[in-house]
Amino acid sequence: MEKYVIGITGASGMIYARRLLEILSDLAEVHVIISDVGKDIAAHERVELEGFDAIYLEEDDLFADVASGSFLYDGMIVIPCSMKTLAAINAGFSNNLITRTADVCLKERRKCILMPREMPYSTVHLRNMLSLSEAGATIMPLCPAFYTNPRCIDDLVDMVIARVLDHLGIEHTVGERWSGY
Repeated sequence: MEKYVIGITGASGMIYARRLLEILSDLAEVHVIISDVGKDIAAHERVELEGFDAIYLEEDDLFADVASGSFLYDGMIVIPCSMKTLAAINAGFSNNLITRTADVCLKERRKCILMPREMPYSTVHLRNMLSLSEAGATIMPLCPAFYTNPRCIDDLVDMVIARVLDHLGIEHTVGERWSGY
């Protein structure tokens, strides 16, 4: 069974994290790390992130299995990814389990998808994203498309989550695909 780590940090967009947890926890073994600020924002946005069939880890538990390169997993998704977390990952500043696991993911050349929800981007943000892309990360902003003619917010969220699943190589029926005019 495939294994993935989901890091959830302190940025708006918890609805995306919830939907990814809902889908991915049915398809793979999922290890979840929610930052303290991520928990606060989830509460503010009224999004429940607990209760999925997943292994929940504490952000300060640097002895967790996922903190080691010898723990085999297929990839990591940081959703949403705060600019603070993105900068820390870029600098190799592994001060918590999310940044340490992303650091391991990059050094082991595993799939690492970072999903910022910020706008506009500053020059510093763009440089950090470029550097991480050059290091092997996939930068996938939480930016839904409208070509599928979404009818509700859930359709927009599913479009983004479908792209994540595509990049992980997971077959799915989430969202609609472009089929031309």
